[in-house]
Amino acid sequence: MRSSSTSWARSTAWYVDDEAFQGGEGRGQTIELGAGRLIPGFEDQLIGAEVDKPLDVKVTFPADYGNAELAGKEAVFKCTVKEIREFVDQPIDDELAKKNNFENLQAMRKAVTDRIGQEYAQIARGMIKRELLDKLADTYKFPVPEGLVEGEFNAIWQRIEEAKKNGEKVEDEDKAKQEYRDIAERRVRLGLLLADVGRSNNIDVTPEELNQAIMREAMRFPGQERQVLEFYGKNEQLKEQLRAPIFEEKTVDFILELAKVNEKPVTPEELLEAARKADEEEDKPAEQSPSA
Repeated sequence: MRSSSTSWARSTAWYVDDEAFQGGEGRGQTIELGAGRLIPGFEDQLIGAEVDKPLDVKVTFPADYGNAELAGKEAVFKCTVKEIREFVDQPIDDELAKKNNFENLQAMRKAVTDRIGQEYAQIARGMIKRELLDKLADTYKFPVPEGLVEGEFNAIWQRIEEAKKNGEKVEDEDKAKQEYRDIAERRVRLGLLLADVGRSNNIDVTPEELNQAIMREAMRFPGQERQVLEFYGKNEQLKEQLRAPIFEEKTVDFILELAKVNEKPVTPEELLEAARKADEEEDKPAEQSPSA
């Protein structure tokens, strides 16, 4: 049996210790009952709710909740269900394909297959790039400007400080700072190395490539494309932020063309598992492998 999905809006703020929690109000949020994405007990209390009838949902935040200010505390969500929908089975046929702007089912299947293939290729390419950068970092050791390292470290640590405000904990701050400083130095060294390789081999970002990147960025803001394009047109610093990763990718591609890459057939499951483990390793500051 498929679970139902409830579209709901909180009509008032939610309360912790009998006080309205700042920033807790929300509207038009969709909840899939049975998905288990919310605080334990929340979804269960929506079962049997009636449309447009106010409902108090009482829950207790888990002790290990990400926001330390809320961890272990009781809360009351004042909700109003606005709409109830139920999943129904949809036949996979030409009619479904046409609803999704495909000529027929065969065309839709090909498009889905191609997209999945592209996603797998991107994952594999990302892992190859990660291994390449690891190899470069281990092979080339040279002093880097302290000012660049300090700037990169400050940018990293600023994100850590923001995470701390959201309840994330840093067990040993001095140790963490040293680990992230090492990461900053690695990033700067790899950045300088890739920049030198790129310049030495006349690698550049063409105006067409930069314009395509700007267009992709503008498409992220439907209805505001013109404003985004004008904004980038007047801001060279923003253009550079788009140019830098394109230059890096082209330089990495150049190096990979010269490198000996051993290909190994793997199943999709093996590829995803390898990528997951690699991502877990990157979450460990001391062993992180960031790109420049």
